[in-house]
Amino acid sequence: MGVANYITAVLNFVAFLCSIAIIASGIWLSQKPDNICIHIFRWPVIVLGFLILLVSLAGFVGACCYNKNLLAFYLCCMAILIALFLILLVFAFVVTRPDGSYDVPGKGYKEYRLDGYSSWLRNRILGSKNWNKIRACLADTDFCPKLTQQQYMTVDQFFAAHLSPLQSGCCKPPAICGYTFVNPTLWTNPTNPIGDPDCNLWSNDQTQLCYNCNSCRAGLLGNLRSEWRKANIILIVAVVVLICVYVIGCSALKNAQTEELFRRYKQGWI
Repeated sequence: MGVANYITAVLNFVAFLCSIAIIASGIWLSQKPDNICIHIFRWPVIVLGFLILLVSLAGFVGACCYNKNLLAFYLCCMAILIALFLILLVFAFVVTRPDGSYDVPGKGYKEYRLDGYSSWLRNRILGSKNWNKIRACLADTDFCPKLTQQQYMTVDQFFAAHLSPLQSGCCKPPAICGYTFVNPTLWTNPTNPIGDPDCNLWSNDQTQLCYNCNSCRAGLLGNLRSEWRKANIILIVAVVVLICVYVIGCSALKNAQTEELFRRYKQGWI
C-alpha cells in the first residue's frame, strides 16, 4: 500500500469514528424536549453522520484495495458532504447568532425576549399553527414538573437557581409581573399585571402555566440556540477532518492512477 493510500485509510477510519460521534450528538439533540417537539430539527445531524459513515467506509476500502473507481466515487461524495456541512454550519451560525436572553436583577437565571431571535426561527417555528402543536407537546414533557421536585423551599433558593431557557420562559411568569412565589410552578397576586402581556396569560393550571406566553416561545428558541451552538462545535471538527481526508484522498487517487500506469508498463501494455 502506498503512503498516501495508507494515510487515507487511517484518516477514513478516523472519519468513521467521527461519524459515530456525530450520530451520537444528533441522537442527543433529538432527545431534548424542544427538539422532540420540533420535528424539523431532529434528523439533519443524524443523517449527515450516517452519510459520513458510509463514505468513510468507501474511502477506506478504496484506499486499501487501490480501487480507482471507488476512490473517485468516494471523493465525489466527500466533496458534496463537505459542501453540505459548510452550508449547514453557516446557516446554523447565522440563524442562532441573535440572542434574546437578558439578565434579571437579583436572579440566577435569565429571561428571554422573542424579538431577540432571528426572524427565520420565529417565522419557521412559531407560527400559530405550528405553535399549537409545539405547545401541546411541551405540556406533555417533564421539564416543568422537574422544578417542583428539586426542593426549592424558599423564594431565595428559587431565584438563585440556574434555569434552562425553557424552564425560565414556560414554567413561571415573567419577573416584571411581580407574582408572589408559592412554589416553582405556582405563583399568586401579581403586583404589576400590566407590565407585560404575558402576565395575564400565566395560569396556575399545571397543564397551562405559561405555555401560551411569548416568553415560552422565546425560551424554546433559547434552548434551540444553546443546543445547536454546542452541536456546531462537533460539526466544525467534522468539517476539518473531512477536508483533511479529502485532500489526502485526492493524493491517494493520483497515487492509484500512477500505480496502475506502472503496472501496465511492466506488463508491456504501453
